[in-house]
Amino acid sequence: MGETAELRVDGKLLELPIIEGSEGERAIDIRKLRGQTGIVTFDPGYANTGACRSDITFIDGDKGILRYRGIPIEELAEKSNFLEVAHLVLFGRLPNREEFDNFTSSITRHTMIHEDFKRFFGALPKDAHPMAATSAAIGALSAFYSDSLDPRDQRHIEISVHRLIAKMITITAYAYKHSVGQPFMYPRNDLSYVGNFLHMMFGTPCEEFEVNPVIEKAMDLLLILHVDHEQNCSTSTVRLVGSSKVNLFAAISAGINALWGPSHGGANQEVIEMLAAIRDQGLSAKEFVERAKAGDPSARLMGFGHRIYKNFDPRMKIIKKACDEVLTQLGIHSKLLEIAKELEEIALKDDYFVDRKLYPNVDFYSGVIYNAIGTPSNMFTALFALGRLPGWIAQWLEMHQDEDFKIGRPRQVYTGPTRNPYVPLDKR
Repeated sequence: MGETAELRVDGKLLELPIIEGSEGERAIDIRKLRGQTGIVTFDPGYANTGACRSDITFIDGDKGILRYRGIPIEELAEKSNFLEVAHLVLFGRLPNREEFDNFTSSITRHTMIHEDFKRFFGALPKDAHPMAATSAAIGALSAFYSDSLDPRDQRHIEISVHRLIAKMITITAYAYKHSVGQPFMYPRNDLSYVGNFLHMMFGTPCEEFEVNPVIEKAMDLLLILHVDHEQNCSTSTVRLVGSSKVNLFAAISAGINALWGPSHGGANQEVIEMLAAIRDQGLSAKEFVERAKAGDPSARLMGFGHRIYKNFDPRMKIIKKACDEVLTQLGIHSKLLEIAKELEEIALKDDYFVDRKLYPNVDFYSGVIYNAIGTPSNMFTALFALGRLPGWIAQWLEMHQDEDFKIGRPRQVYTGPTRNPYVPLDKR
C-alpha cells in the first residue's frame, strides 16, 4: 500500500490514500470519506479540491511555470502556431507534417456556417454583447448539426471537434459584424486560420482585405497563450456540464458563458477601461496608484495578481514583448501602453504590490494589443474564448476517456431551518 494520510473522526481512525502526479503534486483521495463517515469536505471555490487527473496542462504558480503537454509556454510562443498547439493539447503530441497538413486542411474547409445563421444573428438585438451572441450560436450548432452529437461515438466526436474549431472563428466574427451593423464576410480557404478570422472580422465587401502579417502573428500568439489553463472556472464548467453526457457544442456554450464573467475572461476588458479612465482623467500612473492604495472606489487596479501565480504570470512576460513589437512595427503611439508600463514599473518597486505579490498578469497587456489593432473592448473576451476553445475541447475529451468518469455532483453543508410543519394559507 502506498503513502496514506490519517484522519480521526468520532474516535475512528481512517487511512486515506495519497495520489501523486508526475510533477510531484500530491492529493488526498477522499472518495470513500462520505461512505465511511457520513462526512463531506467543505471547500468554497474548490481552491483545495482536485476534481480530476489531467495530462494536459501543468502550472507551478510559485515558480511561474506553464506547460502544455509538458512543453514550456515560452517555447510554444516562440516556435509554434495556434493550430499546431491546438493539435498538441487535443491529441497529446505535436503533429508530424502530414498530420498537421490534414488537420489544417480539415479546419480550413469547415469554416463556413449554415446560411440560416444569418437569420439567427438577425434575430438578436444590435446591442447584444458578442459573448451572448457567440454562446447562443455555439449552442445552436447542436440544432444545425444533429448528425454528430453522441459524446461516446468516436466518429461523431471527430466531426464535432473539427466543426467547432473551424466554425468558431466565423461565429465570433459574425457576432462582431452584427453588433456594428456590417455585412457578414464569407471565410476564405486561401488564408490561415488567424488570417481568415481577421478577414471576416475587419474586412468589408467594399474592397479587398489584406491581412497584416504583424497583426496576424500577434493574434496567433495571443490565442496560443490562452489555449488552456488547468481547472479554471470555465474549464471546470465545461467538464461539469459535459459530465451529464450532453453534446460538445452545449458544453462549450456553457464554458463561454462562464468565461464572460468579469472575474474570469472579462478582466482584460476591465484593464483597458482602467487605462482609458486614467488617460481621460489626465492622471499619472502614480496618482492613480495612490488613489487605489487609499481605497478610492473609483480607482480599482485591474490586471494585477492572479489566483494561481504567486510570482510572475509567464504569459505576461511573453505578451509584454509582443505588445512592444506590434506597436513599434505598426508605428502606433499608444498612451495606454505608456500608462501600462508606468503602472508595471510602480508595481515592481512599491512595497504595497511586492508584499501582496500583485504582479501584472496576462490580461494586463493583452487588452493593449487588442486595442492597438482596432478590436473594440466588448470583443476582448470573445477572442479569449477563441483561444481557450482547444483547451476546453481537450478537457472534455479527457473527461470522457477517464476510467473514473461520473456525473459531477458537489455536496453541501445545509444551514437552513430544521423541520417545519406546513401552515394552511387561511391560518397564516
